[in-house]
Amino acid sequence: DLVRSRGLGDVYKRQTYYGMKRIVLFILVIILNQYSLSAQEGQFKEKEVFRNDDVVFRQIDGHTWVGTGKLVSNESMYLIEGNDKAILIDAGTKIAGLDKIVKSLTTRPVILIATHVHPDHTGTAVNCFPEIYLNAADIPNVPMFMPNYKGTIKYLKDGEIFDLGGRQIEVVFTPGHTPGSTSFIDKDAAYGFSGDAFNSYLLLTTNFSTLIASCERMADTLKKFGITHFYTGHYYGGDVGTLQLLNNMITLSKDILTGRREGKTNPGGMLGLNKSANAYGITINYSDAQMK
Repeated sequence: DLVRSRGLGDVYKRQTYYGMKRIVLFILVIILNQYSLSAQEGQFKEKEVFRNDDVVFRQIDGHTWVGTGKLVSNESMYLIEGNDKAILIDAGTKIAGLDKIVKSLTTRPVILIATHVHPDHTGTAVNCFPEIYLNAADIPNVPMFMPNYKGTIKYLKDGEIFDLGGRQIEVVFTPGHTPGSTSFIDKDAAYGFSGDAFNSYLLLTTNFSTLIASCERMADTLKKFGITHFYTGHYYGGDVGTLQLLNNMITLSKDILTGRREGKTNPGGMLGLNKSANAYGITINYSDAQMK
């Protein structure tokens, strides 16, 4: 009925139908695999400043907030404010009036940026914003996961700086989870934001060589600039990413590539990821095609 109501052609109807099925399955997989965390809201120490049926915003520091969605394993978005402008990193799954919510927290004009194009990060609320910045490598996912977006898509550049006025946010391309996965760092604040690029539970849609290279690059960035931690795309309070997390992801990835550790078969794995390996507190879901 949803497809018919859009008045699309037969081919696009089929694509949309199967796309919607993949979205539903995608969300279910994340929920089921993180059920132990999803059963509780989290252990937040940050002060709550806004709450409604869709999202809770909490204040990380004087000019930074984390928004927590309620549909997919605490899908997270981050509002970062400077003297002149603000950035909203990700938009959750389904948050009505997200633009108005962020305007209640900052008087600065807000720029929407995506860590990657998946429905729990670029959901329906992207339509509240006239433009969105994303990594061009994720463009193939836009028709499936952002089918109704009518705004302007702008492209992030690796290493570019968003100058917010007295606060600079640097773009770091970190592919692995998706080809266009992107992280952002605030050198002065000594923390960053990684979306789903680096998690203790990872869906790997590229390959291990790409993931290892991104982990090594991010690890070097942390060490070079004294970055102490980074906030992930599913934040539960206190569970920030660290250099140790990156090193553990590298070790597990190399173990899998060298045959030291064999993943368990998971025939029903989302996105064709039919194997899953767990060690060092990390789970990576992958397929045989990604063993390179």
